[in-house]
Amino acid sequence: MDKDRIVGAAKDIAGKVEGAAGDIAGDAKTSASGRAHEAAGTVQNLYGQAKDAVREAGDAAADLAQNAYDAGSDTYQQGTRAVAKQVRDNPLGALLLAGGIGFALAMMMNRPPRRQRWRYYS
Repeated sequence: MDKDRIVGAAKDIAGKVEGAAGDIAGDAKTSASGRAHEAAGTVQNLYGQAKDAVREAGDAAADLAQNAYDAGSDTYQQGTRAVAKQVRDNPLGALLLAGGIGFALAMMMNRPPRRQRWRYYS
């Protein structure tokens, strides 16, 4: 709970008491001052509530990001273990697969650019 909420609630109550005292005494100045303090307390209380809401939203977002990071890390580690096991079980197949991927990438990177043919229609 934010201190602005506590101070705002105290000001709100004090303003209500002051306004009621002004109403009972018939003093318009005291009554108006009490209503002003009450409004200021309400505004400060709302400000504290907004700060609390933003803080809670930030904490929730941080928790969500941490959970996503942990889940991604677990998935990466499981994938790494699966690939390592597959390579241990079948090293020749893994070597041929890696060679094939490397060959395909080299062919794509060293391919001559395509010539564009312009056709003019008359």
